[in-house]
Amino acid sequence: MTVTAGASAINGWTAGWTPASGQTITQLWSGTLTVSGSAVTVKNVSYNGSLAAGTSTTFGFLANGSPSAPTLTCSSP
Repeated sequence: MTVTAGASAINGWTAGWTPASGQTITQLWSGTLTVSGSAVTVKNVSYNGSLAAGTSTTFGFLANGSPSAPTLTCSSP
């Protein structure tokens, strides 16, 4: 997944989605995973939270279950 800062720099980011029924994340890198009920949230780690305007960073994960295309929401503090 790619997180891109818009017209302004950001200091921290969060991406979240609700996986399809039966999907579970088994491995995550370049982020901190939180699962609450059916919601999944990934927050930046220390080395990829500050992004200058127009720049990006990535995080990745492996999951079990059938593939789907969830709606992703992103925010910065």
